Amino acid sequence: MIPMNEIRNIYCVGRNYVNHAKELNNDVPTKPLLFSKPNRSLVKAAGDDIMLPGDKGKVHYEAELIIRLGKPYEKGIKVNELIDSMALGLDLTLRDVQSELKKKGHPWLMAKGFPNAAVISDFIPFPGEEICKEKDFALMINGKQVQLGNIKQMIFDLQTLIDYCGTHLGTSEGDIIFTGTPEGVGSITDGDHMELVWDGDSLGQCTFKLG
Repeated sequence: MIPMNEIRNIYCVGRNYVNHAKELNNDVPTKPLLFSKPNRSLVKAAGDDIMLPGDKGKVHYEAELIIRLGKPYEKGIKVNELIDSMALGLDLTLRDVQSELKKKGHPWLMAKGFPNAAVISDFIPFPGEEICKEKDFALMINGKQVQLGNIKQMIFDLQTLIDYCGTHLGTSEGDIIFTGTPEGVGSITDGDHMELVWDGDSLGQCTFKLG
């Protein structure tokens, strides 16, 4: 198990699934759309209640596969050499806040970086990219499946994301990348119970409270 304090930078990829971009009426990107979250936004999906702001409009869930880098990036390094573990997570978004920021051409930090905006499950060993393509991840809310994804559906594959982050931002051991969410995002309501599922196995659970 990887301690939270061993996670360094948190990189996130927006609009990496075509159907998700379309459901929010966004253009499909031609290169990775990157943003980051502060480490203070991290919280573990360990079965506990997680508090979210209830006075800033809609809070949207976005289930994602997360990869953790086990060594610094070097040009030419391959996915299976660099990634040492993976998890599932929720990239939470204050959607109304984000919409206003977009209108003004401002960064998304206030919509993406609030406390508890980066929910992560337990990390498990990375089995390799090809095996990951054979397995689906899902988000269950109150026992109902609301999102289902597979990295085969990503616009930019893991190698592209790693090369892009490594070349433009630099990466090192302990950095994690939220790789994007499939369609099915929606609003969180008070008391929603979330379960992050990988190939039928639960990796993390939590209940959201809006305060």
